[in-house]
Amino acid sequence: MSDFSISGTQSTPAIQGVWGSGTLSMQGDSYPENSYELFHQVFEWVQRYLAEAGRPLQLELRLLYLNTSSIKAMMDIFDLLEEAHHKGKPVAVNWHYDNRNERVAELAEEFKEDCTFPFEIVGHD
Repeated sequence: MSDFSISGTQSTPAIQGVWGSGTLSMQGDSYPENSYELFHQVFEWVQRYLAEAGRPLQLELRLLYLNTSSIKAMMDIFDLLEEAHHKGKPVAVNWHYDNRNERVAELAEEFKEDCTFPFEIVGHD
């Protein structure tokens, strides 16, 4: 299949999906005018990867701020990962955050509570 990349803007995260390594990374703020438009292609890529790749999928997140619609989109992506995990597919999330930004750590903790797959929250100085 194929890789994909979305350039980040002031209000949208940079997003890269690398099929060969099984990684999906997102960096930056996420408060787009239309989160469905932004995250729909991410959701479809994750669905395809989980259905076709037969290899682990790793999400590497460095998200700084998410608005309500972005949070909903991330919940939908995590639901896909949860479903895959229950089917025995290896999936994992590493959510990196700056130790000075407790709000992001709290948000990541809230997501983690609903997930049974490996979900690490990694603070950095």
